[in-house]
Amino acid sequence: MHEFQLINKFFSKLTVNNNSSLNLNDDVFFDRTKNLVVSVDTYIEGIHFFDFKKPDLVIKKIIRSSISDIICKGVKPKYYFISGSGNNETFSSSNLRKISRSLKQEQNKYNIFLCGGDTVYSNKLSFTITSIGFSSKILFRNNAKLDDDIYVTGTLGDSCAGLKILKKKINTSNSLNRYFVNKYYLPNLHLKLSNKLLSFANTSIDISDGLISDLEKLINKQNLSYRLNLNSIPISKNLNKLLIKKKLDKISFISQGDDYQILFTANSSKSRIINKTAKSLGIKISKIGKICSSIQKSEIIDQKGYKIAIKNKGYYHQF
Repeated sequence: MHEFQLINKFFSKLTVNNNSSLNLNDDVFFDRTKNLVVSVDTYIEGIHFFDFKKPDLVIKKIIRSSISDIICKGVKPKYYFISGSGNNETFSSSNLRKISRSLKQEQNKYNIFLCGGDTVYSNKLSFTITSIGFSSKILFRNNAKLDDDIYVTGTLGDSCAGLKILKKKINTSNSLNRYFVNKYYLPNLHLKLSNKLLSFANTSIDISDGLISDLEKLINKQNLSYRLNLNSIPISKNLNKLLIKKKLDKISFISQGDDYQILFTANSSKSRIINKTAKSLGIKISKIGKICSSIQKSEIIDQKGYKIAIKNKGYYHQF
């Protein structure tokens, strides 16, 4: 079974009298009475990050991944806890100095503060990040409306290309290799957009497991479907070059996740304020599709109007 089936089968029933848990079907815990927003994520070497040869970059990647869950809810992160398991090699003095330096840089960049954590000796390298923010309201999953427009921030697929380069599955010029690997380790989060989202979005999620996978999670308890226009899904100029040169499919790159862009829906009447917000903040926000009735099957349409078959919708933890 995959992770969500596991949660539904064994743990959802434990939250029946706890509305703040959001039925274990959202990115965060949200206590309305205390304005408290909490997210917890675990990261394991070889699964959530490729290796630990660059501890300074790995730690930045996992911090950004964690606070992304808070940001996409329309909330600014404030505090974080970090726990880690490692051995004398992975937690060497040199590596720990790099980790500490990177944490300080991320704290300065995102105005967040370390509050505690735990360390454990183990030959299995892993980290767990707990991120905390405060807000009287958030954007929930499963609050899309029929005929909502679907939007995404930034561009998708660069991180996937970076991982493929690290795994030596593809190769290109040195400059492009550096660009994509950098995008893999350092996703670009849109902190300034976080509290603006509440003024126009109906529902939101960050793209960690892939565009299609996360869009389906976004509406998984609603009687709705989606229609995406492949041509409207934004990719970088560098990724477009790579796809053309290597004759690769766009859909396979945008579906693999690790982008940490914000995926949201909004009423069509909000298009003007969305465009104005994007321009004022200098953030790319693209309309990529529509929320439809469940009478229609969810689909992705190419530039010629043909439906695209999707072989891999994204990443799922299998148990």
